[in-house]
Amino acid sequence: MDEMAYSINGENIHYGTPRNPCAPDRVPGGSSSGSAVAVGAELVDFSLGTDTGGSVRVPASYCGIFGFRPSHGAISESGVIPMSQSFDTVGWFARDPMILSRVGGVILQLPDVAPPIRPTCIIIAEDCFQLSSTPFDVVTGTVIQAVEKLYGGDVLKHEILGDYVKTNVPSLKHFMSKENTDQIYSIPSLAALSSAMRLLQRYEFKNNHGEWISAVKPDLGPGISERVSDALRTTGENIDICYSIKKELHDALAALLGDFGALMIPTVPGPPPKLQTNTSDLEIFRARAFSLLSIAGVSGFCQVSIPLGMYNNLPLSISLVARHGADRFLLHLVESLYDSIKDRKQHITEHKL
Repeated sequence: MDEMAYSINGENIHYGTPRNPCAPDRVPGGSSSGSAVAVGAELVDFSLGTDTGGSVRVPASYCGIFGFRPSHGAISESGVIPMSQSFDTVGWFARDPMILSRVGGVILQLPDVAPPIRPTCIIIAEDCFQLSSTPFDVVTGTVIQAVEKLYGGDVLKHEILGDYVKTNVPSLKHFMSKENTDQIYSIPSLAALSSAMRLLQRYEFKNNHGEWISAVKPDLGPGISERVSDALRTTGENIDICYSIKKELHDALAALLGDFGALMIPTVPGPPPKLQTNTSDLEIFRARAFSLLSIAGVSGFCQVSIPLGMYNNLPLSISLVARHGADRFLLHLVESLYDSIKDRKQHITEHKL
C-alpha cells in the first residue's frame, strides 16, 4: 500500500511493492495494491480496499481483475482512518463477477434491486476514450458487442461528456485554467473537475493528518512527500465552490443517466507504468487518469472496472458508472454482460499492434 494512501501506483519504498501478477515489471496500482494483488494472484477470492481518488479502480485495472467503487456513503467507513471524507469509500476486488456481486449483496447498505433490470441506456463517453493510449475499438468493441447481443443496439448512446459537464456544472468555471485548455491531452472541463477534487482532497487530508505530520515529520517517498507538502499548504480558499461542484455534477449525471443508465469510460488512460518510473515522467498520465477518475469521485456515483484481457501483453479494462444508489443495478448489469464479454476477451488478447 502507498504511504498515507496518497498514490495510484501502489509502490512503497519502506515495505516493498506487491508484485503485479499480470505484469511483474509494472506497478500494481494503488493505493490498495496488496488487496488487488492478492486477488489477481489467486490467493483469495475477494478483498477489500479503500477508494478516495481511484485506489480500487486503478489497481483492479492494472492487475486484470474487477474493482468496485460503491456510491459514496453506501458502505460504512466505521473503523477506517479517513483520508478525505468527501470522497472516501470502501470498495472491493474479485476475479469473478458473481463473487463481486455476492460481496456487494452482503456489505452494501442499500435496497436490493430485483434482477434482471434492462438498462435504459449505456452512454459511451467518446471524448473520454481520446485520453486513452489504447485504440477506441479495442477498448470498447467487446463491451459494445456484448450490449448489442444482450439488449440490442438501441440502448447504446453517444455523448461528448466534457461538453455536457461544462454546460451543466457552472461552478467549474472557477477551475477552468488556460493550462487545462491548451494541453492536447486534456478535456478542459474534466481537468477542471480533477483540480477541484484534488483541492478538496488536500484540504480534508490536511485537517485529518496535518497536525500529526507536522509533529512526527515522517520520511515519505517520492511523489507522496510532495503531495503531502502541497496538502499542508492548502487553505480554505475555493472550498465552498468544490462542494457546489459536487452537487452540480451529481445532479447533472443523474439527469443524463436516469435510474437505470450507465456511462462507459476508460478506467485509466493506458497500461500500468513501469516500476520506479520517475514521478515527473508520469505527470501527463496522472492528469489524464484523474480526469477520468474524478467523474465518479466528485459525483459520488458508483463505478466498476471490468477486465478485458491482455492487449500487447498488458492488462486492459473498461469502466461502467451508474447513479448514486444504483450499486446493485450496476453489479447485476456486469454479471449479465460478462459472459458475452468473456467470449470476446480472447480476440483482444490475440490482437497485436
